[in-house]
Amino acid sequence: MEAIGWVAVASVLGAAICMGIGAIGPAIGEGRALAQALSSIAQQPDETSTITRTLFVGMAMVESTAIYCFVVTMILIFANPFWKYFLSTAGG
Repeated sequence: MEAIGWVAVASVLGAAICMGIGAIGPAIGEGRALAQALSSIAQQPDETSTITRTLFVGMAMVESTAIYCFVVTMILIFANPFWKYFLSTAGG
């Protein structure tokens, strides 16, 4: 296999690992945050609006990690910075 083929394989594998790990972490974090928020609401129903607002802000911050992983994955697949280098060395 030529060098450009190895770059393609490495890019796809890197993107798959990035999305795999990048989706598992935030999913676990969001699940734990929701469980704690529901437990807090069950204990103090008067503070529901404050707990819910804080929960949504926290979940947005946790979800941003998954979004960053998605962006890195899209860069690796569609805008890989190594493609130009290998195409120029291959004479393409």
